[in-house]
Amino acid sequence: MNASISAVAIASAAVLLSACSTTPMYSQETLPASVQVPSGHRVAMQTVGAGDITYQCRVKKDMAGQFEWVFVGPDAILSDRSGNAVGKYYGPPATWESNDGSKVTATQVAVAPAGTGHIPLQLVKANPAVGSGAMSGVTYIQRVATKGGVAPALACSAANLDSKVIVKYQADYIFWKAA
Repeated sequence: MNASISAVAIASAAVLLSACSTTPMYSQETLPASVQVPSGHRVAMQTVGAGDITYQCRVKKDMAGQFEWVFVGPDAILSDRSGNAVGKYYGPPATWESNDGSKVTATQVAVAPAGTGHIPLQLVKANPAVGSGAMSGVTYIQRVATKGGVAPALACSAANLDSKVIVKYQADYIFWKAA
């Protein structure tokens, strides 16, 4: 093997090892019980999602004449711990998609408060993945370390009914697979 090929092989191996880290950045014991992943799972991938959440001013369900900001969906880039884009998160439905084309949707299991001004921590149970790649075999996804993303403080009323507001947010998404 010549020197340039072995250097590429070593660099590739280092990237793969760093992307496959099984050490969670957040200890399960430090998270609220409702958003902890059940035993029998291991961390498969950790990402940082940064982007936008869209809210729309709508009439409150079954409450004519009252209005509220309703979550419409996310649009974020998922990056590895080194800042390299590895996928995207969008919806509806909530979809996490790897740059390799594999993707997964999920169903919310639980949420827990994350502090004033931050969207809640979240645990979702993944549906079977589409495509083969990084998302194949993902069983749970945790959203932790949230920053921002809450509904706007701007009044929602008949005057701005159906208007949309985009807010910035960031969160860590931890992907789990069966051990």
